[in-house]
Amino acid sequence: MAAPAAKPHLVFFPFPSQGHITPAFQLARLFHHCHGFDVTFVHTEHNRRRLLRARGPDALAGAPGFRFVAVPDGLPPSDEDAARDVAALLLSLPTMVPHFKELVLSELPAASCRRLLVSDVDPILRAAEEIGLPCVTFWTTSASSFMAMQQIRHLVAKGLVPLKDAEQLRNGYLDSTVIDWAPGLPKGMRLRDFPTFIRTTDPDDAVLALTLRLIECYRTVPSAVVFHTFEELESQVINAMSDILPPIYAIGPLPLLLRETGGGDDAASTSAGSSLSKENRACLDWLDGKRPNSVVFASFGSLVKLTGEQLAELAWGLASSGYEFLWVIRSDQKAAGGTAVLPPEFLEETEGRGCVTSWCPQEAVLRHGAVGAFLTHCGWNSMLESVCAGVPMLCWPFAADQQTNSRMACTEWRVGVELSEDPGREEVEAAIRQVMGGGRGEEMRRSAAEWKDKAALAARPGGSSWVNLERVANEVLAPLMDKKRVC
Repeated sequence: MAAPAAKPHLVFFPFPSQGHITPAFQLARLFHHCHGFDVTFVHTEHNRRRLLRARGPDALAGAPGFRFVAVPDGLPPSDEDAARDVAALLLSLPTMVPHFKELVLSELPAASCRRLLVSDVDPILRAAEEIGLPCVTFWTTSASSFMAMQQIRHLVAKGLVPLKDAEQLRNGYLDSTVIDWAPGLPKGMRLRDFPTFIRTTDPDDAVLALTLRLIECYRTVPSAVVFHTFEELESQVINAMSDILPPIYAIGPLPLLLRETGGGDDAASTSAGSSLSKENRACLDWLDGKRPNSVVFASFGSLVKLTGEQLAELAWGLASSGYEFLWVIRSDQKAAGGTAVLPPEFLEETEGRGCVTSWCPQEAVLRHGAVGAFLTHCGWNSMLESVCAGVPMLCWPFAADQQTNSRMACTEWRVGVELSEDPGREEVEAAIRQVMGGGRGEEMRRSAAEWKDKAALAARPGGSSWVNLERVANEVLAPLMDKKRVC
């Protein structure tokens, strides 16, 4: 009797930080639940330990056909729950390559020869090419930021990057230099709106070199590129990228697709989660007692750290606005010695109208009717969750792709107001009042509601993202695994 055919097997290897892990896990759940792919999801050892501390042993229990493995990240061992430094992670990625190859060639189930890699990690994608493993890139941030990163090599060729001297970071040069030739991007894009990897004066800058190598990899190595977005939101840039990339597919927002397909109800999702920090759900109870659109939600993701002065200015801006607020301040944001980071006078003044927590179920918070505005660092997961909830944003970008995301939200989608790079309390207060009330706030709320409806339509059966999910499974993944086998 012939042996049963091996099931298609997807190996997910996301960049090992929270903003990449979450959407990769969501996409893995979709392919497992809707299309029957077996999945091996790869964490680093550091993140595996964080998951176990945050969510308990069930976090990595997996389910039939869905399992978790871990590889070393090449950095000094650490049991702290703080995120690894991004630059250090980038430089450590090559050390993961031999562990990845061993995983694929020796440790995956022997019958699972029909394998394919889904990743956004340059050395891992190149390693897959070396061993004949077909691969697809999953770009976890906006399509606009991807196009902006594609332009970095042109900025270098034109002599705009690296910067001539550090003074160009402070003298208005980044604001006054307009880049109007990037395909699919707004004509008024400033150099400031491009990913912050360009903000160096060193021609041998290691992170800039890695960025250029990464972009080249995406153009040449994978058989397709999947973007976590939806066509209606970024149609111009998606159309423009068809000339420079392998086949591209917009599949998002993933939380909406999971709800539409029932992918949130299967064992892989209920027995495991992707949050590396323990969530405090008590803040949802606090929100239950608030009026609709009355609360400002402030959160800066898993990596951004504010200085003590920035925290104080933001705190007094929130206090002076007069609005109630929910503020996420991570445990690793503590001052030296673990002391409180907020002024006692602020806590006294805002007693009863403010809630501060170390981490929260952000998607549920944004969907709560009491939340009227989102003060965000403009990480892409946060922005998509805000779009899905129809919540306007106060945009305070810090690094990487966040500047590009902020520009699009504020000038193209008209759902946000941008703060300066180092806003004082008066600017924070004014921006909150602008978004929470008045004519500008109402205009942004209407735009946010329209984008919320478009996102929901994209994720429904027959919508653009639903159709693209089917196309990737049937036109990209299955044919690739039929052509190449790594056994």
